[in-house]
Amino acid sequence: MTISGADRRTVVTAEKFAVRSAVSLIAASAAGAAFFVVLAVVWADWAPVRVADQAISTSFNRWVAGSETAVAVLRGITTLGDTTTLIGVAGLATAWLLLRRRPWVAVHVVVTAAGGGLLGVVVKELVGRLRPLVEVEVADAAGPSFPSGHTLGSTVTYGVLLLVFASVPRGRAALTWLVVAVVVAVGATRVALGVHYATDVLGGWLLGLLWLALTTEVFRQWRRDRGMPDVPVSHGLVPEAADDLEPAPERAHVPGGAWRAAARLLVAWGLLLGTLFALGSWLTAAGEDVPPAWDRAVVEWFAERRTPAWDAALVPLGDATGTGPVITAAVVVCVLALAATRDWRPVLLVVLGLLGEVALFLITSSIIDRARPASRIPSDVPPTSAFPSGHVAASLVLGAAVVLLVRRAVRGWWRVPAVVLAAAVPAVVAVQRLYTGLHHPTDVLGSLLLALVWIAVVHTAVYGGVVVRPAERRSGARS
Repeated sequence: MTISGADRRTVVTAEKFAVRSAVSLIAASAAGAAFFVVLAVVWADWAPVRVADQAISTSFNRWVAGSETAVAVLRGITTLGDTTTLIGVAGLATAWLLLRRRPWVAVHVVVTAAGGGLLGVVVKELVGRLRPLVEVEVADAAGPSFPSGHTLGSTVTYGVLLLVFASVPRGRAALTWLVVAVVVAVGATRVALGVHYATDVLGGWLLGLLWLALTTEVFRQWRRDRGMPDVPVSHGLVPEAADDLEPAPERAHVPGGAWRAAARLLVAWGLLLGTLFALGSWLTAAGEDVPPAWDRAVVEWFAERRTPAWDAALVPLGDATGTGPVITAAVVVCVLALAATRDWRPVLLVVLGLLGEVALFLITSSIIDRARPASRIPSDVPPTSAFPSGHVAASLVLGAAVVLLVRRAVRGWWRVPAVVLAAAVPAVVAVQRLYTGLHHPTDVLGSLLLALVWIAVVHTAVYGGVVVRPAERRSGARS
């Protein structure tokens, strides 16, 4: 019997499916077998492993405890495996995939990341291992020790994102090495900080790889059932979506050229710095404790209306609108804008806006030595200059950038609440700074001048000052 060419191709394809499935199953089996060996050793409390674990923890603790810098660095790295960080990363990736019209891939990311977290909690409770005892406690963590939740979570979350975004050929190798480095570093910090044994971290890596292999095989089988092409995992889970997953197909086009735009930005930045210096000098000319009469009257008006209820509502907003939250919000805005527009200019608008604002604020506040109002409540406020308000300026720059981007690229009913929210946040921040007595009204007005003028200059440099209506913009996703 003669086999036709079509039948031969079908047989070859089926054989490739079988081979690739076998490889995935072998990888999952190997990770599973290794994990259960580690689990058995930990559960049995085997003396040689217990002694080795304690010796490693003690050695790391002695090295880390003697250096505040090392502790700070390790704590910073370990936050990459915090639950909050992983939820944020997975959430942003999910939003990206939904904006790029890949809902089933988004579901796979959510199921894999959330399932890995739940799996870790279950295993921790079943094993119930106590955390290491170290001479100098440089970090603390609650709950059982095996396996390391940070290690498991980072392995699963960053691993599934690597498998998804490896579909984009450009930058695949760099992304792979970055994910491996992050996952290894997070695991190492858990031992170095003395909150996990080495076997806890090893168990986290192995259980994470096992879960990742199983969910990947399920997703690949689902694709086969729908007749989608089957390719090596090294090429990504959704190779046909490479164009959709790529951040932007082209470089950002700046009207008039990048060098001219940079020159205009530098000139405008210098003029704005001079204006802020002149305004601050005028405000402090009569002495740092003698603000304008109306300035002082507003501060006193807010001071007379302070109550415990308003204190509880407004005082904590200072931490919620500090440097960390602003950077986090900026990252979210950049990722969502890039996903929706497939254009690098929104990222330039936000990044250049915030960098310029920070530089203007730091230089101005270091030159203009204006005292804070005498009626301020918090006792832990740093003795820095009150003019201008960095909190208000940063929130204004970010809020104004969001308003400009929404006007340019968003259509639909939800553009109105987005604009209202972006405008309301800086207003609330300004009220909070005045209510707590940290700034004079003229400090807030100086921030208003700094932020709105600067973001307008950046917007003109990046976009040429032309507002494109949503109907005219290029589609932000491909079907």
